[in-house]
Amino acid sequence: MTRSVAARRGGFLNTLSGRVLALTVAFVMLAEVLIFVPSIARFRADFLTLRLEKAQIASLAQLAAEDMVTPALEKELLANAEVYNVVLRRDEVRQLVLSSPLPTPISDTFDLREAGPWALIRDAFACLLDPDDQIIRVIGYPVQSAGLLIEITMDSAPMRNAMLDYGGRILLLSALISGVTAFFLFLAVQRLIVLPIRRVVNHMTAYAEAPEDARRVIEPTASVVELRDAEEAMHAMQTQLTGSLRQKERLAQLGGAVAKISHDLRNILTTAQLFADRIEGSTDPMVARAAPKLVGSIARAVALCESTLAFGKAEEPAPQLREVALATLAEDVAEGEGLAGEGPVTCLIEVPETLVIHADYDQLFRVLSNLVRNARQAIEATGVEGSIEISAGESASEWWVRVGDTGPGLPEKAREHLFEAFQGGARKGGIGLGLAIAAELIRGHGGRLELARSDADGTEFLVHLPKTIDSAT
Repeated sequence: MTRSVAARRGGFLNTLSGRVLALTVAFVMLAEVLIFVPSIARFRADFLTLRLEKAQIASLAQLAAEDMVTPALEKELLANAEVYNVVLRRDEVRQLVLSSPLPTPISDTFDLREAGPWALIRDAFACLLDPDDQIIRVIGYPVQSAGLLIEITMDSAPMRNAMLDYGGRILLLSALISGVTAFFLFLAVQRLIVLPIRRVVNHMTAYAEAPEDARRVIEPTASVVELRDAEEAMHAMQTQLTGSLRQKERLAQLGGAVAKISHDLRNILTTAQLFADRIEGSTDPMVARAAPKLVGSIARAVALCESTLAFGKAEEPAPQLREVALATLAEDVAEGEGLAGEGPVTCLIEVPETLVIHADYDQLFRVLSNLVRNARQAIEATGVEGSIEISAGESASEWWVRVGDTGPGLPEKAREHLFEAFQGGARKGGIGLGLAIAAELIRGHGGRLELARSDADGTEFLVHLPKTIDSAT
């Protein structure tokens, strides 16, 4: 399927293998061109130098036996050297040693004694691009210091034909080298890069079909460092995602079960509320004082069950803001948690009696009750006496409530996922849901719940409630 998609998008050259193959051929050919340019220039220079040497040998034969060289032998010497004329300069005397008629005038002169690399390259390509056969003059140094200079005239066509033959062989060899190199590089890329990448893609496709199946999580096996890093990152991501999906599935199942339990519990509490209403009319003073608190507790329990049933359909309901005397709320929380009297755990409330905030009473009661309950349970787990402090105050922009304790502090693992459902449980047997709900309720007020401190001397939570929502009331 991957290959067909690549073919639809532009064919083989749009694949990694195709592009590597094309780039390899292109760069090898570029390297061969960079080699060819100086090579062809050097070939021309060597060709002309060889002509000069052959002409020098022919001229030395003439000088050695000048009276014995007949015109026919002179013509043969020139034909063997493939030149028309040979001029030697010895002892500052310029001497025409061998000569023959020129078919056409001399068109150009090349002095190899002072030719630099760029001049040789320029003259070589000028020769290749000129198809006409011309008579040229070549000047150079004689070999073995047999004079000051040697000068010859010759046809340019044989040199051009030799250069074309040499260049063709160089280009053919370059094409062969680039083809072989590209082929083996293509196989190497397929084996070392493309196949591991295709394996990763196949794993991603298989994992996408069933992300809950832990057997489909990729196992890093690549030998290439970069691919190994990619596989390890994907392994970590898939492992985390699979765990999250399983947790969400369990949460969904738990939500269904809690909704059923809350439905039945609401019915039971409704019945209990009817009896509590009757108790409220009792003539017994003790019962009359306790009845309102019992009715309030049952009413909150009923409301909590209804909220739990609504939780499966939506988030926590929006807070119903009204004026709340924070000192009274703190006392109700302490009494609800059994901290109103003497005991191993005491509750100190330092909230101004005149401090009134705008909040949802029931939701804020749940938040503070959760924080106080966690603190009480942490202290009781140590087996020593301790205290919980609830304090509050306000600034120009917010109200704040501080709940601190003298307990042992939160474990490191609990602090890492403190406000995540089923992750931040600090107490053995706890499910880590209370703080997550408390943080969500405070966010619904536009505020935030934060851990201010947690060490061996105790734990301290801070609730921030903004005043900017006063107009909502």
